Amino acid sequence: MSSQSPSISFEIFPPNPAVGNEKIMVALKEMQDLAPHFISVTASNNKFNIEETTVRLADFIRNDLHIPTIAHLPAVYLTKEMVTETLTALDKVGVHKVLALRGDILPDVEPQKDFVYATDLIEYIKKEAPHFEIVGACYPEGHPDSPNQISDIQNLKKKVDAGCSSLLTQLFFDNESFYDFQDKCILAGIEVPIHAGIMPILNRNQALRLLKTCENIYLPRKFCSILDKYEHDPESLRAAGLAYAIDQIVDLVTQDVAGVHLYTMNNSDTAHQIYQATHTFFDK
Repeated sequence: MSSQSPSISFEIFPPNPAVGNEKIMVALKEMQDLAPHFISVTASNNKFNIEETTVRLADFIRNDLHIPTIAHLPAVYLTKEMVTETLTALDKVGVHKVLALRGDILPDVEPQKDFVYATDLIEYIKKEAPHFEIVGACYPEGHPDSPNQISDIQNLKKKVDAGCSSLLTQLFFDNESFYDFQDKCILAGIEVPIHAGIMPILNRNQALRLLKTCENIYLPRKFCSILDKYEHDPESLRAAGLAYAIDQIVDLVTQDVAGVHLYTMNNSDTAHQIYQATHTFFDK
């Protein structure tokens, strides 16, 4: 095992501008106490203005909370001009790290033509703003649009070669799938750090959305048993969901994972509870 402890980081998403940022800013201040290694801020595909949502929150996290920040950029609905404007806005607030994604294809929205794949966006950023550090997304059980995992890892290698310095995974519930993915990456010559994405399932609606939208994710028998047994028992479902995520994290750090990226769903209580159970594993 490496002598270096893994990192702990959080993902948050900007609320609808009509709702306002007050609630998420309170949650972020509460997460500040945990001193995460970084916080990533998502961006909605063609729904809201990235500068008014993602950039604004990234600015607050970096300059008010003094926590390193990553801003998401979904390629498929951005033009080159929009990317340049967003990078300029991030540059002004001192945020120089982005997560370059293709982004989900929306059924009723025509994609832009400038960036078809995340690799196209990565190459453009490296050319236009080489001082930015780029993180890539990866999928331990394969991207839903890839014909197979071999093709998916070949495309991931292209992303890394284009300029990604590290990778963040999609959420997963089977650690063995993650370890198998890591092994395949090593064989493919992908040697950048891979941070494991973990999402605690805390309520029935969240579980139902997951089952509907993440068809490519394997759900182990143990996980399915939790959903079945506590479907109508919210308190027990929350406790079991937290325990399952904590078990995943403990197993990951014993296997020398580079980092754990917690999908918080903007819930600071979740971040605190998981941190309290696992904080001794993470280097501060």
